[in-house]
Amino acid sequence: MTEHVDPSASRASPAVPRLPQGAAAAVDTLEAARAGLAATTLPLAVPEAQEGRQWIRECLAQLDDYIIPRYRSLDAPLLAVVGGSTGAGKSTLVNALVGFPVTRAGAIRPTTRQPILLHHPKDAEWFEGQRILPGLQRIRGTVSAVPVPANQAGVAPDAQVVTSLVLAGHDTVPQGIALLDAPDVDSISDENRRLAAQLLAAADLWIFVTTANRYADAVPWRLLLDAASRDITVAVVLDRVPPAAEEEVRADLEAMLDRQGLGEANLFVVPESALDGLGMLPDEAVDPLRRWLGALAANASGRAEVARRTLNGAIRAVSLRLEGVAAAAAAQEAAARDLESSCAEEYGQALARILDATKDGSLLRGEVLARWQDFVGTGEFFRTLEQNIGRMRDRMGAFFRGEPAPAVKVETAIETGLQAVILDEAANAAENVDRRWRSDPAGRQLLGPDDLSGTSEGFDAKAAAAIRTWQEGLMEMIRTQGQGKRTQARWLSFGVNGLGAALMVVVFSMTAGLSGLEIGIAGGTAVVGQKLLEAVFGEDAVRRLAQQARQDLHTQCQRLLDEERKRFLSRLEATPAGSGKDLLLHAKALRRLAGAA
Repeated sequence: MTEHVDPSASRASPAVPRLPQGAAAAVDTLEAARAGLAATTLPLAVPEAQEGRQWIRECLAQLDDYIIPRYRSLDAPLLAVVGGSTGAGKSTLVNALVGFPVTRAGAIRPTTRQPILLHHPKDAEWFEGQRILPGLQRIRGTVSAVPVPANQAGVAPDAQVVTSLVLAGHDTVPQGIALLDAPDVDSISDENRRLAAQLLAAADLWIFVTTANRYADAVPWRLLLDAASRDITVAVVLDRVPPAAEEEVRADLEAMLDRQGLGEANLFVVPESALDGLGMLPDEAVDPLRRWLGALAANASGRAEVARRTLNGAIRAVSLRLEGVAAAAAAQEAAARDLESSCAEEYGQALARILDATKDGSLLRGEVLARWQDFVGTGEFFRTLEQNIGRMRDRMGAFFRGEPAPAVKVETAIETGLQAVILDEAANAAENVDRRWRSDPAGRQLLGPDDLSGTSEGFDAKAAAAIRTWQEGLMEMIRTQGQGKRTQARWLSFGVNGLGAALMVVVFSMTAGLSGLEIGIAGGTAVVGQKLLEAVFGEDAVRRLAQQARQDLHTQCQRLLDEERKRFLSRLEATPAGSGKDLLLHAKALRRLAGAA
């Protein structure tokens, strides 16, 4: 029978003392590293991302399931995880160590479907809470030495997705060491393989079971090499060894272990033996392993050494993974900077081209020029102005008085021409950014199926509104500039719209400020506007007006393109998170911790 254990109601391990100052500081270091890892996201499609995400998951699991809990309770019983390949005989071995069938064994695969943790009854308090493997619920199982056929044994119900850990206490398990029967490391079930890896990562020591026929298989050796890299204490059980081949097979396996840095691993050979009616191995077959576990359990300093060695190796392994995650985070940051830079570059060039078009005279072609000439008069007016510019002030008032409509037409023509330039350059920028982003895996992922190669919906109306806002601001400048001047009557007679049209023409033909005014493509168009404005406001004031008008136009165009650019940059707002530099600092702190521990 089984019963669920409520973690909140479980005994709170009263034997665990308050952490000494050094251990408390170490836990703070570990918690800080964990927080940094948990805050790290690697969403961009860079080459390092997939492996980096896997490392984050593994490191968080290692910290949560083993490292931090073990550091908080260094004197807790050792957890020995029994792992190995499918059909290696793990469950049969565990049953033999306990002395009666307690775990499921049989021909149907996978056999071990729910992890069973066997412990001495006096050690129950260490495992009933969430000290280790906090993601698994606890189920209290009961075991009995009453003979039960091995293919019917088991203290846990089957489960499709394993979310719990079965706890079973019995006096035959030595106090100070708990045995955890894990699923097959090469199980046909993805869930079993994942769980096996999680349990092995939470172990203080591994009891790794293989057979005479399969001891060289790739999957077990990948895990054994991982154990070697983390300096985990490993006991290798070579199961089902024919007596005639024992010497040869044992020597070969020992040589392989030595070559791979596992020469110190304890090797136990279980000879091929007939099982009794309960599916049990003979006692003598596992007696060396049982005695080794018993001796280790009875040796407090030996247990502490095993725990410390495994703990330090796990911390070093996490520090190395942290460096890898830091490199992946740095790659994310670089990719995000490149995407942002390409966006800023294209829209910056678009802004520069718009402003160039507004100061080289190109906007004074066609409709704008025609409306301006309608406004100032026929070509005869230009000839008269050139012949006798000194009399312009007296004639200009009469010329413009009562003629606001042509000035408004000039404004409208300027708005239309400027809007066309803005729309064209904004579309070019969007197309270029879309193309550059799609040539990069990270940018292509962010864009997905969306087409951002044109301007946004309603952008033409926004551009028209921005131009009108600029024109209105320009008119307000003229009103402000004319107030309180002796020439107020004159500028009123010219009309605000007339002066505004003249100022726009001047702005669109200037290449180096009014002092370096060039006549440009529209012939004497700008000269007329400049002389008109100087007649009303004076040369210095006109220069200031033109400079302010150009700056305001720059601001309006910049605001428009910034809004367009946000369509791309908004996809980068949530990516990436976590600093590669901070992770490197955490990695260094963990290496120091492992070295000092």
